[in-house]
Amino acid sequence: MSEAADQAREPSNGAAYFGEEAKALREALGLSQGQFAAELHYRQAQVSKVENGTVLASAAFAEAMDRVAGTPGVYARLRARLSKQGHPEWFVPYIALEESASGITDYSCTFLMGLLQTPEYATAVFRAAHPRETEAQLKEHVELRMRRQAVIERDAPPLLWVVVHEAVLRTRVGGSSVMIRQLEHLATQMASPHVTVQVLPYKAGASPSHLPFTLLSLNGAPHSVYTETPTHGGQVDDTSSVVASAVGMFDRLRMAALSEEESLALIREITEVHAK
Repeated sequence: MSEAADQAREPSNGAAYFGEEAKALREALGLSQGQFAAELHYRQAQVSKVENGTVLASAAFAEAMDRVAGTPGVYARLRARLSKQGHPEWFVPYIALEESASGITDYSCTFLMGLLQTPEYATAVFRAAHPRETEAQLKEHVELRMRRQAVIERDAPPLLWVVVHEAVLRTRVGGSSVMIRQLEHLATQMASPHVTVQVLPYKAGASPSHLPFTLLSLNGAPHSVYTETPTHGGQVDDTSSVVASAVGMFDRLRMAALSEEESLALIREITEVHAK
């Protein structure tokens, strides 16, 4: 594979493109999908997802391809470029951290965080933020967000811990049917040992934070804080004092929030309210 030629013909759908490259490599090596999976040290189901373009391969998957192909860094660099496609420049630093994080903690007080959104919910969020964009543009935004969810679907995902304000669950984003599917999806995700969701109820009173934020950990240690504003985009800050402040704030949030069991019960209760 020529990197120069590769860069010249990269399509908008990075996951599909990388999947084609993965399949082409496998066939060039004369391997079945199962044999290729064994060489990569991945499950065949994951190889199938990558080849079909269902998910964009992880950085580790691309590195395994380089190892098998004997092409140091070629597939890893391709995958890194594709992962940035379509995202605004200010969001790229966050994407890189999200993909390598060992832990992601998030406070959602306006909308659910992107890693837990359904396509319909994400569409409604983007439509509200970008009312003049075409359906094709909105679809591209949603597809990019959905591909990011591969982070929590991989074999060794980061620990995702989210505190979500009750108001987020009750706000009818996209209408009742969209909210029902979204809350059902949220409840399903909570069954994963890698996902913890707590609800901060109205009765908790004033929140320790009036703005959403995401704290990312690398190698088990808090590393960076991501915040976003409507006018200035997003910012990643790894200043030790800022990170320490965010850690303390999130600790207070989860102490004020309901337990996992109580949170799940409230989510199901609110789902029924949306169904009425």
